Order: sequence, then structure tokens, then C-alpha cells
Amino acid sequence: MFEQTIKSRVEVTGVGLHSGEPIRLILEPASEGSGIEFIHALSGTTIKLHPQNITQTKLATTLGAAPNSISTIEHFLSAIYAYGIDNLRVYVYGNEMPIMDGSAISFCMLLDEAKIQRQSKPKSFMVITKEIKVEEGNKFAILKPSKRAIFDFEINFDHPIIGKEHYRFEFSKKAFIEEIARARTFGFAKDIQYLQSQNLALGASLENAIGLDEVSVLNPEGLRFEDEFVRHKILDAIGDMAVLGYSILGEYSAYASSHDLNHKLTKKLLESKDAYKILTFDKVKSKELVKVFA
Repeated sequence: MFEQTIKSRVEVTGVGLHSGEPIRLILEPASEGSGIEFIHALSGTTIKLHPQNITQTKLATTLGAAPNSISTIEHFLSAIYAYGIDNLRVYVYGNEMPIMDGSAISFCMLLDEAKIQRQSKPKSFMVITKEIKVEEGNKFAILKPSKRAIFDFEINFDHPIIGKEHYRFEFSKKAFIEEIARARTFGFAKDIQYLQSQNLALGASLENAIGLDEVSVLNPEGLRFEDEFVRHKILDAIGDMAVLGYSILGEYSAYASSHDLNHKLTKKLLESKDAYKILTFDKVKSKELVKVFA
């Protein structure tokens, strides 16, 4: 198994969730071993994808320092992770990724258009060897050893439509597209006025998020999945773990985790040198890897 990039340059334009402005996004192939690089195109600043370069985790995951930061990267990164892309140059004409429809499916379609290119360098994996946990009150996020790639998430909202939801997702590209990629972000109508007074969520609409009032879903089409809310939390978690720069062989499990808690988990993992190994495919010796990441 080898590293991958995309075959051809592709681009798309969409609205920024928080700015409400049009955002142009261009993806270009990158050489093997170069990793994922974001380019703040208006300033020319290049930001390497790495946990130490995450600067903000309120409402979304933000890469780089203001004024040349790029926010809301998690939906895009979840698609990049699912497609097994190791090397890529990402040009963003603005300070956030376009929100598209609030899920990752548009980014999957963009990658399908670009097509995947196999490279010559063996692909490396992050194999979890010891349990790592971060907590905040009753919330937690864990990475632990497993022969499979698992994302297990539980949420509990005091809302009649959401309530308690749990989903255990056994990762593969095919399963991601079918079970996770179309799950949209969500928000509450009562919070919108305050967020917009803070110059946030200026681009939010029922075209790019699930809207909820006190008792119901506001979107005329309803939900895409009965448990779309927890599926989206898994989508977010995959994107937040993708910041590590490797496909992970292990189990992520969480209760009510957030971008902030996920970020703390990645930092704690990297600080715990005995909690993981970086191995190429031939040294992992796991049949599951063939099924999951091929």
C-alpha cells in the first residue's frame, strides 16, 4: 500500500458558514512525503496540517494564526481521510473552508472528480498501542488499541428530536460514503441571533445545516438519517483526528466530545510516545488494513 494524492487540479466555490462570503477552493496534487498543506491564498501563507498548528476550536477547527488562519476544516478533512489521501495542496481564498451543504459529501464528489493517484512511497499508519483519554466533566474522548479502525460516539441533547443517540462506525471508504458523509451539521434557531451578533454563522441557512427550533426540525426535507446528529459528530471526529496526518489503526470512542476535546486528545497522544507507533503497511501485519484502507 502506497501514499496517495489526486490526479488532477480541481476547484469549487461555496459560501463560508461564518463569514457568509463566497469562498474559492482549489485542490492540487502534491509530491510524496509532503503531507497536507493549506495555502491561505490571499496572503500566500502555507500552513502544514499538524495538531500544533490548530489555533482555535470554538464551534469549528481552525488551522493557522489570524489574520491568515483557515477555519471549519473538519468536514473537508474527514473526506480527505476517508479517501486515504496523504499529500495535497489546498488553496483557500478566504479564512474558512466553504461549508457546501454542511456535510462532507460535496468534498467526496470533488475528490471523485479529481481522481486518486497512487504514489511510490509506502504508506505509513499510526497504530495506537496504549489507551489515551481526555475528559471534561462528564464528556470524554478516547483512543485505544484495536485491530480495526472504529469511531464510536454517543450524544445526549435535551431536545425532543435528538435526545440520546449512539453510533458505532467501523471505518472504510465505502462505509464512510454510505453512512457518514451525508450527515449535516446542525444548530438551534435560538442561538443564531447571538452568533450573528458576534459575526458568526452569517452564512448559515437551511441549505447548509439542520435547523432546530424548540420542538422540531425546520428543514422542509427533514433528516437524511434518523440519527443524523450523532453521525455528523463522527464525521467531525474523523476530520479532527485527520489533523494527525496519518490513517489510524485503533478505536476512537467519545461521549459528547467537541472539537476542543478532540484537539486535546491529538496533542496528548503525540506527547505520549509509548501510545502509538508509526509503521508502514508491510510492518503493520493487519489483514483488516487491506479491507479498511485499500
